[in-house]
Amino acid sequence: MGIYEEIHQYDDFDFDSFFNDVTDNQIEKILLKDRITREDFLALLSPRAEKYIEPMAKKARDITLRNFGKSIVLYTPMYIANYCTNKCIYCGYNVENKIARKKMTYEEIEKEAKSIAETGLKHIILLTGESRYHCPMDYLKEAVKILKKYFDSICLEIYPLEEDEYRELVSLGANSLTVYQETYNEEVYKSVHLAGKKRDYRYRLEALDRGCRAGIHSVGMSALLGLYKWRNEVFLTGVHADYISRTYPSVEISMSVPRIRPHAGSPIKIYDVTDRNFVQAAMAYKIFLQRAGFNVTTRESAKMRNNLIPLGVTKMSAGVTTEVGGHSLNDKDKGEGQFQISDGRSVDEIKATVEKLGYNPVFKDWQFC
Repeated sequence: MGIYEEIHQYDDFDFDSFFNDVTDNQIEKILLKDRITREDFLALLSPRAEKYIEPMAKKARDITLRNFGKSIVLYTPMYIANYCTNKCIYCGYNVENKIARKKMTYEEIEKEAKSIAETGLKHIILLTGESRYHCPMDYLKEAVKILKKYFDSICLEIYPLEEDEYRELVSLGANSLTVYQETYNEEVYKSVHLAGKKRDYRYRLEALDRGCRAGIHSVGMSALLGLYKWRNEVFLTGVHADYISRTYPSVEISMSVPRIRPHAGSPIKIYDVTDRNFVQAAMAYKIFLQRAGFNVTTRESAKMRNNLIPLGVTKMSAGVTTEVGGHSLNDKDKGEGQFQISDGRSVDEIKATVEKLGYNPVFKDWQFC
């Protein structure tokens, strides 16, 4: 059974009835288990479990220390283009939005890479808008070749590719892949993706499979919380991660809890996700997916990110800009950012915070030849 079929097993599942039936005794028994089931994971996402966030956090912290120690890998995103052919109503890159569009030249990519490398970071995420026309494979391949000169780990966060295309980029040095499904509810998915290749729910859902088969070392995944009911979305993201871990046991997994941030274009209906909801989701992930890392991005405030560090964070972004060329180009030459960030601290500031809290900021985690 593939991931599409696994997700659709829950099409008719009555989440509300399940949550209403969860008891205190059930939650308490789950928190005593060494390993939990999917049903247990869903129970930890219930409203009933909200009052157990403190013991959940303690368990999540213990699991993280056992599997990852006190190390936190630092990285930054690098946007090289913001052209897009999709009409996603929640995204600043929406093809209909009147923003400053930019595609970096190879010389500009090298300049940007040098600027980031000077901060000491060795892990980077390569991002583009979803336009094959503006960012064809030849362009992506050359970008990876340039970045490989400066960074030990290159994560792809680009439009979904075919398996052989992922394999080409892996052969050039890309070793990680992030694909946000945005929402796992196929009906909602179609309502927020109005045009473009991204409207193909199944093609995007199966992108991580194609990357894993192509030899990707690690993957990141999430729904974009706020597009639909967060408990449903977090559960189905967990199902996806569980599927990946069982189907591709050698692939490392990293989870995150991204919430919608302000962006260019028209306002949309947002399903509220409070800070308490965020923490509950993060802790449930850690207890269910014990070998998975947890990444907290600058979508969250500095205070929120600092408070999360002792609860199971294994990756943090630092020195972030979502502008194309944001690390090195003049303001007039940059492309507009995808969304507004909440934590604008530099790499040195993040490093100092991590150390102050008694953790080890890691600039170089592992390296591929």
